[in-house]
Amino acid sequence: MDNITPYSSPHYFIYLLLLLLPIIIGLWFGKRFKAYDFFATVVILITAFFGGNMTQGISLLCYVLYEMLLVFIFLSYRKKHNNFWIFTMFVILAIVPLVFVKLDPLLKNQTISLFGFMGISYLTFKSVEIIMEIRDGVIKKITPYEFGRFLLFFPTITSGPIDRFRRFQKDVDKVPSREEYVELLHSGVDKLMKGLLYKFIIGYFFGTLLLPKVQILAMSYRYQAPLGLSWWVLAYMYVYSMYLFFDFAGYSLFAVAISNFMGIKTPMNFNAPFKSKNIKDFWNRWHMTLSFWFRDFIYMRLMFTIIKHKWIKNRVTIANLGYVALFLIMGFWHGETWYYIVYGIFHAIAMITNDAWLRYKKKHRESIPSNKFTHAFAVFLTFNIVCFSFLIFSGFLNTLWFS
Repeated sequence: MDNITPYSSPHYFIYLLLLLLPIIIGLWFGKRFKAYDFFATVVILITAFFGGNMTQGISLLCYVLYEMLLVFIFLSYRKKHNNFWIFTMFVILAIVPLVFVKLDPLLKNQTISLFGFMGISYLTFKSVEIIMEIRDGVIKKITPYEFGRFLLFFPTITSGPIDRFRRFQKDVDKVPSREEYVELLHSGVDKLMKGLLYKFIIGYFFGTLLLPKVQILAMSYRYQAPLGLSWWVLAYMYVYSMYLFFDFAGYSLFAVAISNFMGIKTPMNFNAPFKSKNIKDFWNRWHMTLSFWFRDFIYMRLMFTIIKHKWIKNRVTIANLGYVALFLIMGFWHGETWYYIVYGIFHAIAMITNDAWLRYKKKHRESIPSNKFTHAFAVFLTFNIVCFSFLIFSGFLNTLWFS
C-alpha cells in the first residue's frame, strides 16, 4: 500500500468518517476517549507516512523525537535561567531540519533530506512557538504526551492551519457540552461540504481543466511578443490565483471540519481574502494562521528588539525594515528560487506603500473621498495586486523566460 495523502480524494473521507465515528459518539455522550484518539492518530499516520514508502514515516519519527528533546531540554533550562542567546540557539536548532529540507532542491544533495516529510513546516512552526512561549513564561509545564498530541494532531498535520499550544490544550482538556458539540457538528458539516466544493469541483475546474490549457496558450506566444507577454499570461494569472485559493482553502476547510468533529475549534485559515480593501487587510484574511504566526513570533519580536535597544529611532523606518525582513523570510520559507524571493520583496514593498498611503490618507482625510466607489476600487486594486503576486509565486514566469 502506498502512502495516502490526507484529503486527496473524496473516497478518503468515507474511511476517515468511519474512523471518527467512535470519537463522535463519545463526544455526543460527553466522553472523550483518549485511548481511541491515540489509536485514530496512529492509523492516520501509518496510512499517510508509513505506506509503501516508509521514508517519510521514519523522518517524521526522527523529527518529533528531535524536537521533543529540544523542547524539554529548554524547558528544564528555563526554570532557572533566561539567557537570550541560549534561547536563540534553541530556536535555530528547532528550525535546522526545515532549513535542510528547504536547501535540498538548491544543493541537490539527497543526504540532507532526512526530515523530508509532508507538513514539516507546520510542525516546525508549532515547535518554535512552544520554545518561544516557554521563554516568555506563558508555558511553564508540558508533558511529552501533550507535546506529541499537539504536534501530531492529524487533521492539521499536512496542510495546517497552525494552531497555538495553549488554545489547543484548552479544547482537548475539556469535553464540550451537548449544545456546544451540536454547534461544532453543524460547523464541521458546513465546512466539509464547502471544502468538497472548493477542492474537488471549483479547484478541479481551475487547476486541472483550465490551467494547463491556458498555460499552453500563454507559452505559444513565447517568441512572438516582448518577453513572451501576452493576454494569455494575464489569463494564467487569474486562473492560477483562483486555483491556488480554492485548492488551499479546501484543504484548510477539511482540517477545520475534521477538528470540529473531534471537538476541537481549530482556527480558520481564510476569511474572504479577495474582498480585502488593501494589502494589510489581505494578510489578515489569507492563510491567517501563518500570517499571524509570522506577525507574532517574527515581526513583533523584531520590532520590540529594535525599539528596546534603540538601534533605530524612527518608527516608520523600523516598521518598513520589519516588513522587508518578514516577507524575505516568508519568501525563503517557500523555497530558494528567485520567484519566491521576488514574491516576498513584492509584498514587502506593497505593505510599505500601503502604510505610506494610509498615513497620507489620515492627514488629508477631508480632501480624499470615501464612499462605495472608492471602496470597490480599493478591493479591485488589491485583488489585482495580489493576483500579480501569485503570478510571480507560481513560477510560470521562470518557465516562460528561462526554461
